[in-house]
Amino acid sequence: MKRRKFIKLTSTASAAGLLPIQLNTSFKFLNNFSNCDFSNRKIVLIELAGGNDGLNTVIPLDVYSDYIQMRPTIHVPSSNTLQLSNIDSSIQGTNQDVAFHPAFSGMYNLFDQEQLHIIQSVGYPSQNKSHFASIDIYNTGNDGNNWNNGQDSGWMGRFLENHHSDLFPTNFPVGIQIGSPNTSLGFHGENEHGLAINLSGQDSENFYSILSGLSGEYPADFPDSHYGTELQYIVDTDAVSNIYAQAISDSFNDGSNFSGSNYPDNNLADQLKTVARLIRGGIETKVYLVRLGGFDTHNNQVQGAGDLQGRHYDLLDELSTAVEAFMTDLNSDSVGDDVVGITISEFGRKAKENGSFGTDHGEVAPVFVFGKPVQSGISGVNVDFNEATQNNNYQIKTVQFDYRQSMATLMQDFLGSDSSSINSAFIDNLTSASFANQKIQDLLKASYVVPETCYNQNLGIDNLDSDDWLVYPNPFKNHFNVKSLSTNSNLSTSFVLVNQFGQNIHGGYLKFIDGTAHVDLPNLNTGVYILTIKNSYKTQSFKLLGGGL
Repeated sequence: MKRRKFIKLTSTASAAGLLPIQLNTSFKFLNNFSNCDFSNRKIVLIELAGGNDGLNTVIPLDVYSDYIQMRPTIHVPSSNTLQLSNIDSSIQGTNQDVAFHPAFSGMYNLFDQEQLHIIQSVGYPSQNKSHFASIDIYNTGNDGNNWNNGQDSGWMGRFLENHHSDLFPTNFPVGIQIGSPNTSLGFHGENEHGLAINLSGQDSENFYSILSGLSGEYPADFPDSHYGTELQYIVDTDAVSNIYAQAISDSFNDGSNFSGSNYPDNNLADQLKTVARLIRGGIETKVYLVRLGGFDTHNNQVQGAGDLQGRHYDLLDELSTAVEAFMTDLNSDSVGDDVVGITISEFGRKAKENGSFGTDHGEVAPVFVFGKPVQSGISGVNVDFNEATQNNNYQIKTVQFDYRQSMATLMQDFLGSDSSSINSAFIDNLTSASFANQKIQDLLKASYVVPETCYNQNLGIDNLDSDDWLVYPNPFKNHFNVKSLSTNSNLSTSFVLVNQFGQNIHGGYLKFIDGTAHVDLPNLNTGVYILTIKNSYKTQSFKLLGGGL
């Protein structure tokens, strides 16, 4: 019998055995399921930049002799490994019999605590082993064969602007990135700009004041040219950043970290510590992206033959200890019920070592999904080293799980997304099949899985008819324009602008000239406004962000 199953069978399962806080949590789940509101849930992505060596992270014990043959000097001795069969005895001797690198003790503990799932051999159909191309493929939601999912936008951006369409525009960032000076292409939407903000430093408390001091005077009008378009984008991004910065600073100051978290003193821990504090501070950001670099271990992955210490040991230790502390922090209260994390890496490493105590670019690698809602387990089986031959440069090529399957599973089963929002993020261009139909089973605990009856409910604002008007710029400074998209621009059309407190700010009738009306709005406070436009055929409302920019 599985040790984990034995623990579950012997623990008190009735409501009478629950403590008050556990009862409250149970009622919370029942309430969420009854109204299909999962808007508090969030995803944390950890990018393992450089291509993590999966075979020295999750060691395949059932083919251990083949593993040693491929890696005579850099293999992890079995006596030093953390064998998962000690937790789940059912995998012992099977093709799922694996062990963790000894530096992965924090992740081992999470597996033991029913909070870590391993997905074996994750990749995409046509692997590109260039760092830059591969991470772009991951960020855009593509498969390595073409750019049919869009090379100018990212899967996170497309998903967010569809699944959370009711939020736009917003006075908080729906995405936050930490740990890299470069903004991820993954957050770039097809229609919305400024979906995410990049906090390259950890000084979130003073982020707003620093950004505010950078703002200058904006031009009243922009040239009708490519230069003008680019300038408008820069100005809009700067304006949004200042608005977002206030929400970040407020949440950081209102939030806190659990004193018993024991975050280690490393960069990834600092990033995750900031994420936890922002979440507890009440910011409504939906996706976080943090980064740990250095996984391009062509050399000195270990210090010498038979040595465990080296670059890879240090990286796995940083990842493992930071994630364990992060989960201790989140699980100190109910915040942990609403967060799932997942690792991503642009590719894995070759099966064979390279002679420099390292490994070269490979194809597939394991992915780790973690969090209180996660069901500990293993999806997939150990690799077949017979695939790795001199003819294919010692590559393990079989993709057991497309990276988009793991994301689609979390999108629907954890966030409650309908299939159309998943398809907007990515679709299988080879088969034209939806990844919503290729979900990974048993990734989440049953009590956290969104019921199928919630998938087709519109969690945003109903918008069944096409728009009759286009409002721009959004965000705006001291004016906006309304463009008629129908043949009814000759009709009498009124508008009302109200602030976030429901107070009427401005109103009247729109005067269309060549299909466009101009409305001046000087001296408005920065905030969220609702614009309602009405004629004899239709009434339509728009959420605008602006004023005082």
